[in-house]
Amino acid sequence: MSADTPTTQQSSCRGADAFSGQSPRSLRHFMSTESGSAGMLVVAALVALVWANSPWSESYVDLWHTEVSVRFGSDGMTMDLHHWINDGLMVVFFFVIGLEVRKEFAIGELTDRSRLVVPLVAGLAGMLVPAAIFLALNPSGEQAAGWGAVIGTDTAFLLGVMALVGPTVSTQLRIFLLTLTVIDDIIAVSVIGVVYSDDLSPGALLVAAVCLVALGVLDRYGVWQAAPYVMIVLVLWIATVESGVHASIAGMLSGLLVPALDPRRSDVEDAARTFLAFRQSPMPGVQRTARRSLTRAISVNERLQEALHTPTSHVVVPVFALANAGVDLRNGVLGDAFTSALMWGIVLGLVVGKTLGIFVGAFASVRLGWGRLPQGVGLGHTLAGGALSGIGFTVSLLIISLAFDSSRLQDQARVGVLFAAVLASLAGWLAFRFAARFLGQRDAALPTVLSDPVDPERDHVLGPADAPLTLVEYLDYECPFCARVSGVGAELRAHFGDRLRYVTRHLPLPVHPHAELAAMAAEAAARQGRYWEMHAVLFAHQDQLELEDLAGYAAELGLDVEQFLRDLDDEDLARHVQHDVASAEASGVRGTPTFFIGETRHVGPFDGRSLIAALEAVERVR
Repeated sequence: MSADTPTTQQSSCRGADAFSGQSPRSLRHFMSTESGSAGMLVVAALVALVWANSPWSESYVDLWHTEVSVRFGSDGMTMDLHHWINDGLMVVFFFVIGLEVRKEFAIGELTDRSRLVVPLVAGLAGMLVPAAIFLALNPSGEQAAGWGAVIGTDTAFLLGVMALVGPTVSTQLRIFLLTLTVIDDIIAVSVIGVVYSDDLSPGALLVAAVCLVALGVLDRYGVWQAAPYVMIVLVLWIATVESGVHASIAGMLSGLLVPALDPRRSDVEDAARTFLAFRQSPMPGVQRTARRSLTRAISVNERLQEALHTPTSHVVVPVFALANAGVDLRNGVLGDAFTSALMWGIVLGLVVGKTLGIFVGAFASVRLGWGRLPQGVGLGHTLAGGALSGIGFTVSLLIISLAFDSSRLQDQARVGVLFAAVLASLAGWLAFRFAARFLGQRDAALPTVLSDPVDPERDHVLGPADAPLTLVEYLDYECPFCARVSGVGAELRAHFGDRLRYVTRHLPLPVHPHAELAAMAAEAAARQGRYWEMHAVLFAHQDQLELEDLAGYAAELGLDVEQFLRDLDDEDLARHVQHDVASAEASGVRGTPTFFIGETRHVGPFDGRSLIAALEAVERVR
């Protein structure tokens, strides 16, 4: 399911549990961008601390109290720079989170609702336990309002630290934690929007509600241009700021309403045709048509993510840290913090509460049979991931700025957040070492080795059975990308000759309603010695795979149609297909087409040239 480059040939079909070591490019880009921004977060926080404790500390305070106005004629908005960052720039941050959440529910990990149970329970426990610990130490008074500071997790910081202290390969754990923080973020933003809001304005709330309905209408009618969504989100943000509800909730809700879709075959084909037309006639009008078709092929959700991830991770979040992490530790502030129940409530809530809540929630869910952890993730990994989830930073600092009017309490709470980030990172490092040494849980990734070796007696093989090179493909007859690479086998055999055997196995995806029946048809044809002929016909007629269509193809190939139809109901053939599916699961396959070179899963482009290069590399080693 590789998608290392944005070409059609290297796209893939994904099942309900499609996340894998060959995870979609947007997810890998998301994680690498967020991880890379963690270093910038640390630098920004350190700069803020040094600046706030330097002889120029007054300039730090004065900068964020500078008023900035944006006016159109007699109307406009005036806020100090600190509020523009917390109520403005951070809306972009939560909008990107909302986009990612929508994508996960639409075409990602959360399309399989059964995989949601464990991270859902772990995520909820990872919020309730910290809040309970905080309130046990701060049961009343003004300090009690800070309970929300211990429920959130800074995804960027978490992924960045995990890249430093976690397993060398941690793809599946990252996906589990990302799913968990999706739930975490939804609840945390809801808490910010509802609990930490000012006096409400009914008129502005009505405008905000109309904007949300308008976004829903755009989604319902499949509007693919980004501009209408952006304009409505801008109006929604202004209305939310004026309403008294914290603007972060506008970012999250609007992101959730921007549609995410896998590329449709018709749109991809149209984009390819218009691009070819531009290649033949490079004229402005043709260029506009080609650009429009290429844009339409990718959902507006993913286009906005692509545009906003880098500036959000590398600008918005570091600027937020610069504006909020500057605690003046002089004049007894540090000593005051370390004797404060507020500070220790935040530290213990984040470090101890997050670790216990997430680990116990995951353990209980698995033990009670409510769900299962992602393949490759052990309970030791969840303990370490839970510890790292105690890095609250961004969300925690935002809630602190909203929860307390007293600068003294804000300083105590911020010291707690910063100290918790250090302790959580250390605890995560120790937990990963423990899991690796005593539990044998080192890498947290999908298997990369073919679970069942090729068996010429049951597998379908083109080429000599004893050929030195082997290429195994897991395919789905209804997957358009499998059809696009169906000619690769012939290209490779022409190049390698008798040095290569090409093997196919079935992986009918749940998202393709006719794929399993088509796989059965190929196996029924194999019983009459015509597997490869039916294989080609099925790919040539992907949009016509009903039972009567399959019977017609059998007749065209000269098969005994009655026997063919009886074989379609044969449980032995069904078990053959399910055996292939089980071997795919055990081998770490989550989408089609997926290739194995020898016994090793191929990660990367799967056009003919790339596969030839990979096979030649194996041949040279031998």
